[in-house]
Amino acid sequence: MTRDQQMPGPPGVRSPEQADGLPVRPRVLATARRVAGAAALAAGLLGMVSLVGWVFGVDALKDVLPGVSVAMKANTAVAVVALGFSLYVISRGRIRPVALAVSRAAAVLVALLGAFTLAEDAIGAGLGIDELLFTDDTVHQGTGSGSPGRMAPNTAAALMAAGVGSLCAGASRIPAWVSQILGLAVGALGMLRLYGAAYGVPELEQFGPYTGMALHTAVALVLVGTALFLARPGEGPAALLLNAGTTGALGRWLFVTVVIVPPLLGWAVLAAEDSGLFGERLGTGLLVFGHVVVFTAVIFTTLAVGRRVEVAHARLEWRVRQNDLLQAFMEHTPAMVFIKDLEGRFLAVNTTFEQTLQLSREQVLGRRDQDVLPPDLSRQGRASDLAVLTEGRPVQRQKTFALPGGRREFLSTRFLLNDASGAPYALCGVYIDITDRVAAEREVRRSHRRFLALLESAPDATLITDGDGTVVMANQQVKRLFGRAPADLVGTEVVGLVPTARRRRHHALLSAYLRLRDPKPTVLDRDLYGLRGDGSEFPVEVSVSSLQAEQLVVLTVRDITERRRLEAERAERYEQQRRIAYTLQHSLMGEPPRLAHLPCAYRYLASVQDPGVGGDWFDVIPLDEHRTGVLIGDVMGRGLEAAAVMGQLRAASHALARTGATPSGLMSALDAFVGDLVDQLVTSVYLVLDQGRHEVTLCSAGHLPVIALPPDGPACRLGAPVGVPLGVNDAGHAVPFQEATMPLPPGSALVLYTDGLVERPGTDIEAQVDVLTHTVEDALKGVPVDDPGILDQAADRLIRTLIVDVDASDDDVTLLLLGVPGPERSGPRP
Repeated sequence: MTRDQQMPGPPGVRSPEQADGLPVRPRVLATARRVAGAAALAAGLLGMVSLVGWVFGVDALKDVLPGVSVAMKANTAVAVVALGFSLYVISRGRIRPVALAVSRAAAVLVALLGAFTLAEDAIGAGLGIDELLFTDDTVHQGTGSGSPGRMAPNTAAALMAAGVGSLCAGASRIPAWVSQILGLAVGALGMLRLYGAAYGVPELEQFGPYTGMALHTAVALVLVGTALFLARPGEGPAALLLNAGTTGALGRWLFVTVVIVPPLLGWAVLAAEDSGLFGERLGTGLLVFGHVVVFTAVIFTTLAVGRRVEVAHARLEWRVRQNDLLQAFMEHTPAMVFIKDLEGRFLAVNTTFEQTLQLSREQVLGRRDQDVLPPDLSRQGRASDLAVLTEGRPVQRQKTFALPGGRREFLSTRFLLNDASGAPYALCGVYIDITDRVAAEREVRRSHRRFLALLESAPDATLITDGDGTVVMANQQVKRLFGRAPADLVGTEVVGLVPTARRRRHHALLSAYLRLRDPKPTVLDRDLYGLRGDGSEFPVEVSVSSLQAEQLVVLTVRDITERRRLEAERAERYEQQRRIAYTLQHSLMGEPPRLAHLPCAYRYLASVQDPGVGGDWFDVIPLDEHRTGVLIGDVMGRGLEAAAVMGQLRAASHALARTGATPSGLMSALDAFVGDLVDQLVTSVYLVLDQGRHEVTLCSAGHLPVIALPPDGPACRLGAPVGVPLGVNDAGHAVPFQEATMPLPPGSALVLYTDGLVERPGTDIEAQVDVLTHTVEDALKGVPVDDPGILDQAADRLIRTLIVDVDASDDDVTLLLLGVPGPERSGPRP
């Protein structure tokens, strides 16, 4: 079986296939195989006719052509039939194992017949194979003085070479040129006999005292040689002759000229000499002259072809330079670019394509979408290709794809590439990643909708003006307060809503506010009055803020006629309490120390129910040169009470850690402390990082598991025993807290968090912890965890993944990421 028969090869473009590096058209390969099969069948038929003559004793079938005295021997007939079958099977392409085995057996039989016959001629004795099948009765027909039934030596040599060639042609591991050279040799022996018959030269028909070669045997050998040469047309010398390039064209032209012209010239000269038109010397001169004329014509034809090749080569060099420029452009563009043929096979892709889809060019080129892409992507891709081919014009669309790195938004542009005649020959696609832009636009639209909803839901009249004081937007509360429709106010001066006598002052206040370098939101309520549609005046409170990026001013107007003082006092008290709560929370939480040997990133999101105040806390405590304590906890409940308990626990735990308390000892002490508080329940985990020993010791009091990401493994939960929450134990039945020590190699990352990050109504908290674990691995695997910037980005990603709407979180959220540097970054402590 040939290499082409065994391996169909990867799908490519529609242009010529590649065979041994040469472009050979599939149609030419198929035709060559059909010719090989036909030649093999024809040879086998000649052998079969002669074999029938031997079986039934019909002399006319043994010599086939009337008047020819030499008959085809029985062994020769059997060998030719076997060769025809063997080569026909090989020329079929894909070969079943049984057929291949029979073909090889037939080839071995032929090779042995030829070899044994040559051995008989060499040693001058018979081996009993000449008349093994039939008694030779053709001696009286002038078959020569050789032994009865023995084939001619040149026939035996040709059959042995043909048998070996058939074996080689059916073995893919043997180069094709072996069988093809043997095929040419077999054909040459047959042609030599035909030349002897055509030119009347007996010396070419019979060698010495041996039996001569039958004329139809020579024809069969020429057919066998042709079948051998074309059995594997995509390889070796046959590929040189059949390739679609210039070498193939020149080779076919020269081959036909050499095979046809010299024999015809020789035959014509001999015929003229036999007719007496001229003598032998003149004939020789004319023969030489004819060869010179013919080969001169061939030379000039070759030169013309060579000139076209040079021109084509120059054009190809120019196209190569253009292609290099195009490839350089594709490689340096941030967009994902590919080129396909009209059947959807990839012809070229750029580096961005490889990186985005995580596919190498070797995996993609020559294949279709369905061969390399997930089913959803391949269906979308083919549908887009068909749309471009149907419409015949560029198609631009926005699409969302689920890629290995996550869902991404792309602006896709697909268009046809046309040749000089305007016919399309390829399709190009350019995909620009607009995920960030789409997210920004989505956020803008969302913000705009929220802004409009906020504007309309505001209980007070709200007006938005430009820098000159012209109203550009107003909510419906304006009509209730001023008696004028919002649409009527757009485009008018905002001072038109102020009594005439007071407009100068109002205008001066607004102008002074706008002249501030960094205007802050402010509330004005002293001697400010509005004007209703009926002309009546009323005292107002105006909240002024600016949108500097848009050069807009927001005015919120409230009627404070009846409850001016009460509302003012209540607003002041509320503002004071809010600021106190925020200051308290900030002071209690504090800022973790920035340690060069332990970079970290953290996030704290307060519950929307008690803004700025909660019971979550964490602490990073340097213990000694190589040890650092890390604590995170969550006081059940919300508000100032939870924040106050949190402050006490943070101070107590910090002090205990400084004394060198073990994690279990610290938890036991905190448990006793919480037990003295009324109706308090706290979850917490304390761990000690020993970067000198590359290990971590931790103890958990009912807290969620710590996530660890080692440098050489997947993210996982630290398998430490989980004790009861702080405050559950009583004096009589205390459940001891257990600690565990486990290795923590350099380059690891730790993630500590409170339940606000993973606990949601209607969801399984264990599943959410699994989501957090996978997200930690996606965000930090393979990146330097000792880079605070990378940890900060990872913290943002974890928050976005686990919390759908940050602005609507109903529980406090605390997240702490720690990166354990490698040895080269550990260094001494500051």
